[in-house]
Amino acid sequence: MRKNHLFLFLSAIFAAALLYSCGPKYEFNLDEHLGICGTGWADAAKKAGLNYLEANVTGFLMPEKSDEEFTANKALAATMDPPIYSANGFFPGEIKIVGPEADIERAVKYSQTAIRRASETGIKILVLGSSGSRSIPEGFERAKAEEQFTGFLKRIAPTAEEYGVIVAIEPLQTAETNFINTVAEGAEIARKTGSGNICVIADLFHMARMKESPEDIITSADKLVHCHIAEVEGRTAPGVKGDDFTPYLKALKKIKYTGRMSFECSWQDIDTQLPKAIAVMREQILSVK
Repeated sequence: MRKNHLFLFLSAIFAAALLYSCGPKYEFNLDEHLGICGTGWADAAKKAGLNYLEANVTGFLMPEKSDEEFTANKALAATMDPPIYSANGFFPGEIKIVGPEADIERAVKYSQTAIRRASETGIKILVLGSSGSRSIPEGFERAKAEEQFTGFLKRIAPTAEEYGVIVAIEPLQTAETNFINTVAEGAEIARKTGSGNICVIADLFHMARMKESPEDIITSADKLVHCHIAEVEGRTAPGVKGDDFTPYLKALKKIKYTGRMSFECSWQDIDTQLPKAIAVMREQILSVK
């Protein structure tokens, strides 16, 4: 009996090893999934060989405009090359989602329209930064603000799930907002919604400004779906100042990240800076493979 048990045990180990050796291997291919924020850069992006564009929710999806007014942008999305994959700039500043002036009903209606139109135009991820909408007013209780924000996300989560669109919280530096400044904070709030379609992004510019550890990428792996990048000083494009992003890239590789990364930079001469930024990032990505 003992011999049979040993034989079965060894057989199971052998089968698992064989399956692992023959199964698909993870490849860290972020160098093939780089994009740029701003549909106005489409020509430069195509010429430089980028994979996608990141639009603006307010300007492109026009959530408070009629479907008729949105028709032109919907048609434009079908012709964009590279295609639009994501969108940021979620709320205009006058729509508040925390504080005594929060208008949750307006915010929910706005978001539901944005999500539906994202689905109609092939946009997969909506980035929720919007510092002016989510910053906590002086004297307002932080716990109450978090309750409002989380409650809002729970309200829009069913729509995101219905249309297969992800709403991703963007942590921002303290110079821009006093609420959700790290990837770890964003991931924790996303988890509280209980929805797989409410997630978080890692903006390496904001992470560096906050001196946030790459470890937060690892602990937030279950909710991390997208990335932004720019250099710390002046939000310049990679290659201008020579910033080293490899500690963050190593963390992304460790969690087997399969998402994308958008350049969100201040461009002085995009025709020369963008090809260099792509080359620098591909070199750094390849260095950690």
